[in-house]
Amino acid sequence: MSTTTAVDRVAATLREQILDGGLPAGTRLVEADLVTTHGAARHTVRAALRTLADEGLVTIQRNRGASVAGLDADAILALYELRAALEVEAAHLALAKHGDRLPPSVHQSAEVLRRACSRARPTWSTVSRAHADLHSTIVRAARSPRIEAVHDRLSAQTRLFLLYVRPYYTFERLGDEHVQLVADIERDGPDVLRRHLRAAAGTVFDGAVARERSG
Repeated sequence: MSTTTAVDRVAATLREQILDGGLPAGTRLVEADLVTTHGAARHTVRAALRTLADEGLVTIQRNRGASVAGLDADAILALYELRAALEVEAAHLALAKHGDRLPPSVHQSAEVLRRACSRARPTWSTVSRAHADLHSTIVRAARSPRIEAVHDRLSAQTRLFLLYVRPYYTFERLGDEHVQLVADIERDGPDVLRRHLRAAAGTVFDGAVARERSG
């Protein structure tokens, strides 16, 4: 028996539209329009928007309604700091628990991402999910339920962040870089992962600062 509720279904549809770039940052999410589009009750739509707000994908303001959230410079920095703390420590633990190697699941996830990126016509949704799954698989390899639980709560924001990285990467580069990342973590240690996260955050941070200054 499925336990998926109407709220879950509306939230899932909107989540994917946001994370696939179909609903850009700042897009207003008008309850009445969503009720019509999704054939859902107003209280269902409202609950779905609250769910997405809890995930950091939607902003709800009194008297102004809901809109798709963006990542400003402060949010990008904060997300980097938290991801680095969790993922780098997870990589340390994963190597320690698997004989200074990453388990096959991590290599398999990296290969899935590479293949998604090397298709004749890659789809962003497939690539975005494969990218998120690779980073999650590294965390799961640590066998630390608490680290994994906190990291899971960042999954939506991590995919949102990747939308901001997208203009700076080709699909091919994204796939190849992450296969190399896994190899480098095994060869040189977890600080490689910290540098990887810092480089991506720095690129997006600089872009966010430029947009804020021009705005």
